[in-house]
Amino acid sequence: MSAFPVLYLSHGAPPLADDALWTRQLADWSAALPRPKAILIVSAHWEEAPLTLGATTTVPLVYDFWGFPEHYYRVTYPAPGAPELAKKVRALLNGPAHAVHDAPDRGLDHGAYVPLVEMYPDADIPVLQLSMPSLDPRELIELGRKLRPLRDEGVLIIGSGFFTHNLSHLRPGQAEPPQWSAEFDQWGDEALRAGDVDALLDFQHKAPAARLAHPRIEHFAPLFVSLGAGAGTTPETMIDGFWLGLAKRSVQLG
Repeated sequence: MSAFPVLYLSHGAPPLADDALWTRQLADWSAALPRPKAILIVSAHWEEAPLTLGATTTVPLVYDFWGFPEHYYRVTYPAPGAPELAKKVRALLNGPAHAVHDAPDRGLDHGAYVPLVEMYPDADIPVLQLSMPSLDPRELIELGRKLRPLRDEGVLIIGSGFFTHNLSHLRPGQAEPPQWSAEFDQWGDEALRAGDVDALLDFQHKAPAARLAHPRIEHFAPLFVSLGAGAGTTPETMIDGFWLGLAKRSVQLG
């Protein structure tokens, strides 16, 4: 078996389900992938140290958002837990650098289940969520490298964030993205296509409008886990464009 691809995707918010274009793009993307045996996902919405594994059994979702219509809080995604994958992750990561903890009651947050509902709507693939123990890009890329062997066992590793993310500058109803979002997106696209990992690691200093694109970096940070797990492959953009002014660029490695 060849190594399984690695994804970084912009996961949107709960209303992604109402965006016919984006949901089709996600569904088409997953349909073109081989079927994974399990999914390991790192979401922008779970920062916890020490590094922690979510529930290995099916537990309720985490509706980690506020002020949305009631029907968004009724979405379910009862994917099987992934205890065997959890054992493999512990074996790869336990050590001086990472003491792996468990959160048996923590379900998938919206950075995980919102895109998975569109990509694997039958919820029949085991899913395990892993926390980000740090937002340091170099630590996260090393974490991804340690997870790399899982690709040889049919595991789909997903980093879930948003390629630009500044909620105070959303542009509802406007066709053109703000300049800061477009400039950052173009820079990131060029760096990815060039395989310039050093520039991406130093994006806060190298990218135009980095502070506007990411006032906090938690939505860009999962990209580094994906880059580490997919090291040696060139990222290919699978989804681009903008949503409310935010870049929804999503890439595949391998």
